[in-house]
Amino acid sequence: MIGAPPEKYKAFVMLGAPGCGKGTQGGIMGTIPRFYHFSMGDAFRSMDTRTPIGQEFISYSRKGELVPDELTIRYFKTQIDARADLHMFKPDIDILLLDGIPRNVEQAKLLGEHIEVLQLFHLSCPNRDELITRIRKRALKEGRMDDASEEVIKKRIRTYEEETKELVKFYGDVRSDINANQPPIQVLSDILKVILNHPEWQEFAGVD
Repeated sequence: MIGAPPEKYKAFVMLGAPGCGKGTQGGIMGTIPRFYHFSMGDAFRSMDTRTPIGQEFISYSRKGELVPDELTIRYFKTQIDARADLHMFKPDIDILLLDGIPRNVEQAKLLGEHIEVLQLFHLSCPNRDELITRIRKRALKEGRMDDASEEVIKKRIRTYEEETKELVKFYGDVRSDINANQPPIQVLSDILKVILNHPEWQEFAGVD
C-alpha cells in the first residue's frame, strides 16, 4: 500500500563550486533505489516558457532583472510535485538528492517550507586550478566554447563563493565537508559513509 505523501519532502543537498562534481555524484546516486536526483540546472534548461510560470521567468529576463528567489522556489516545487504525481519520485520511500538548489540563504529559508534537509554535502575543492581544468574540459566536450574561457570560469567560481558563503554556515548543524579533489569513486564512498550512518536513511532503508 502506498503511503500518504509527507508534509515535507526529505532531502540530501549537494553543494559545491562549478566543476566540483556534484552533478556527477547526484547522477550516480540517483540510480540507487530510494534516491531521486533532481538537478535545478536541468529543470531550468527544460523549462517550458509557454506556461504561466515560464512566462514569469521570461518577463524578468527581458528586463535584465534577477529572478526572485520566491519564483525559483515556486518553480522547484511545481517540478517536484509533478514528478511525484507521475510516480517518478515516490516521496513516501524516496529521499531527494538536490543539486543546484538552494543557491543562497533566502532560497534555503523558503525551501524549508517544503523540504527537510537531512544533510548538506559541501563538496570542497580548494584547488582552483583543478576546478578550472575540469570546467574547461566539460565546456569543450559539450561544445560550450563561451564557458571554456578562463575569465568566465573564474567569474563563475567567484559568484558561487559570494552566494554560498553564508549558505554553508546556515546549514552548519547538518553539514558534511567532502574533499572533492579526490577521485570520483572516493568522493562517492565518503558521501555514502555519511548517508549509511544517518538515522533517517536507516529508517527509510529498513535498517534495524
